Amino acid sequence: MAGAGHAPGAQDELARLAQLTLQHYQLNAESFREGTRDHDVSQNMDALLRHIQAPAPLQILDVGCGPGRDLQRFTALGHHATGLDGCERFVAMAREDSGCEVWLQDFLALDLPAQRFDGIFANAALFHIPSRKLPTALRQLHQSLKPGGVLFCSNPRGDDQEGWTGDRYAAYYRLETWQALMQAAGFSELEHFYRPAGLPREHQPWLASVWRREKR
Repeated sequence: MAGAGHAPGAQDELARLAQLTLQHYQLNAESFREGTRDHDVSQNMDALLRHIQAPAPLQILDVGCGPGRDLQRFTALGHHATGLDGCERFVAMAREDSGCEVWLQDFLALDLPAQRFDGIFANAALFHIPSRKLPTALRQLHQSLKPGGVLFCSNPRGDDQEGWTGDRYAAYYRLETWQALMQAAGFSELEHFYRPAGLPREHQPWLASVWRREKR
């Protein structure tokens, strides 16, 4: 993966990557909502919920919640869901459609409460974080989980390359690289699988994984 320091120029470049990626979603918010409204992510939600040992109702943070589809689904299951997204239009949509609390936060500058959540759902979200900032974001997510809490994430897989995909910035990791990043942030792996289910591996572009913040 490409690396960089933290000089002012590097910080300016990171801000530009985030701004342009968020601008894409801001400009395409309505079409994104319509195009993803009926996506079935029940396999991913189940993978998160079955590993959480706390009693229901659970406190769930949906990172990269977009227009709020999954906030509505978690709420319908009886849980207390909070959303987070960096796109202002998505945040407004999610608040209106779900009735949940939704935070406007840039992934590059997360400010999360400590030990608040039983579970964190990061579905198709973390791959937009440049690799040089990902460790900081993962540590933020780790500290925001209660001890014993669980994080689910799903990202498009690749060979550790990153760069522009159209007008969005994205990073594509090998399983082994992703495992090393998560473990360095303090997580213990519970399981991983590839999606969509039931297809040959070459037709499963998504790597899903589930992680625990240990109680110790």
